Amino acid sequence: MATMESLIGLVNNIQRACTVLGDHGGGSEGMSLWEALPSVAVVGGQSSGKSSVLESIVGRDFLPRGSGIVTRRPLVLQLHKIEGQSEYAEFLHAPKKRFNDFAAVRKEIADETDRITGKSKQISNVPIHLSVYSPQVVDLTLIDLPGLTKVAVEGQPDSIVQDIEMMVRSYVEKPNCIILAISPANQDIATSDAIKLAREVDPTGERTFGVLTKLDLMDQGTNALDVLEGRAYRLVHPWVGIVNRSQADINKNVDMSNARRKEQEYFQSSPEYGHLAHKMGSEYLAKLLSKHLETVIRQRIPSIITLINKAIDELNAELDRIGRPVGVDGGAQLYTILELCRAFDRIFKEHLDGGRPGGDRIYAVFDHQLPAAMKKLPLDRHLSLSNVKKVICEADGYQPHLIAPEQGYRRLIDGSLGYFKGPAEASIDAVHFVLKELVRKSIAETQVMNIV
Repeated sequence: MATMESLIGLVNNIQRACTVLGDHGGGSEGMSLWEALPSVAVVGGQSSGKSSVLESIVGRDFLPRGSGIVTRRPLVLQLHKIEGQSEYAEFLHAPKKRFNDFAAVRKEIADETDRITGKSKQISNVPIHLSVYSPQVVDLTLIDLPGLTKVAVEGQPDSIVQDIEMMVRSYVEKPNCIILAISPANQDIATSDAIKLAREVDPTGERTFGVLTKLDLMDQGTNALDVLEGRAYRLVHPWVGIVNRSQADINKNVDMSNARRKEQEYFQSSPEYGHLAHKMGSEYLAKLLSKHLETVIRQRIPSIITLINKAIDELNAELDRIGRPVGVDGGAQLYTILELCRAFDRIFKEHLDGGRPGGDRIYAVFDHQLPAAMKKLPLDRHLSLSNVKKVICEADGYQPHLIAPEQGYRRLIDGSLGYFKGPAEASIDAVHFVLKELVRKSIAETQVMNIV
């Protein structure tokens, strides 16, 4: 059975292929391959701590920061755990370039966003693919989406609020999407944009993982136990609390490993959350999501295979219709010739004995035409008693015979065979005509299927 790494890695490769081919969901006719692949979509309102959660999971500062809508294109973040190597990042749009400096990754995300949307504050549903290879991560794929907002700011169209919600909804409403709903603990959970949207598209809560951020910023004397223990809003999966770096820590470039350590110390020393410490924090969240994503992938493998096979069949049918390319080198051309021969052989056999018109016509020649012609032969007259006596007498002459008049019999047989020659040649001509017609038809069908 495939390992978690190979399963999630396989889905990663298929997602990248989908993006290259222009499939990134949102199709109106049927489910695209992208939509059939399990994924984890990160949803949250602006200033909910969404970016900090992602950076905590990765263990690196790599996301653009600023006021307003910073994430303006979906970011497909694929994490790959590696051993004994230095961490690096790669973008699908720049496959030959490795980024070892994550500040450069942040700049590239911003620049690539601007390449599609321009310097405006418009949004685009064309995703950016980023792969991070590190010993510090677990195998996981996350899709970072623009933060939900309620008001358009200067420079944004009035429709931006609805545009963002429609984009986010197009991801999270798919049945194969796992929703990571980010909500700040210092706001009423009932007003959470992420939970509100998740409740609409996943009313049972089976696809939703709730994440509560900013626990350390709650008013003194209050806590979030009602939410974390599922009393305020119940989900099938457990809520996870996160303590991100403060803005002061970010300004001081506090190392992410130290931030993770401080996060664990916060939960372990907290009188309210100490009993939940083993189920809190960004590291626990990453492992929880990775394990669940693997489970969902295993469940979806049959439907994914079916969809891929269907797509392959449709592409092959299209190639057969428009014709396949002919190779330029000798080996490729020989392969093409052999393929043409195999196709011709198969089609020709189908015409002869596969139920298609052809073989029945040859059969009719021997079953009807030849017997009918033979019945018209004057064999009764040729082999009549008087003619046999006449031929034998003429053939014997003075030559003696011991038992039978051999020369007379030979003349009778030769004469009979002569009568067969006409019907036999006519039957051969009829079969030859049918075979030539079938060959021309088979060649034409082979050309249509295989040659441009």
